[in-house]
Amino acid sequence: MAKPEITAYLKTQCGWSRGVRAVLAKYDLPYAEKDIIQNPAFRWEMEQKSGQPLSPCVEINGVMLPDISGDEVEAYLIKEGLTQPSDAPVAVPTNSACSTAEHEAMQAGGQIKFHS
Repeated sequence: MAKPEITAYLKTQCGWSRGVRAVLAKYDLPYAEKDIIQNPAFRWEMEQKSGQPLSPCVEINGVMLPDISGDEVEAYLIKEGLTQPSDAPVAVPTNSACSTAEHEAMQAGGQIKFHS
């Protein structure tokens, strides 16, 4: 099975973005990560391609999946026959936002410790 071409527009630290990364790792799928926090040009590119400002957005074989969770990425990959279902465990939630404490730490500019 050929590996799909994937570009993931993710935040540096975000529960949803961690979930997308975890699903792509679970299926050993290579992808180009575009950090929309570290590089504002990537945010602009994401917004132009997706037509909206929310992230994560994942482009798979030219199809943009806007404002998507890791669970939704996994469901799309399976539905499109790009991978086979797997029960392999992942270290982080694949459909979860950051906690209130994580959001507060980001706003304060502090270091964030994520629990797996």
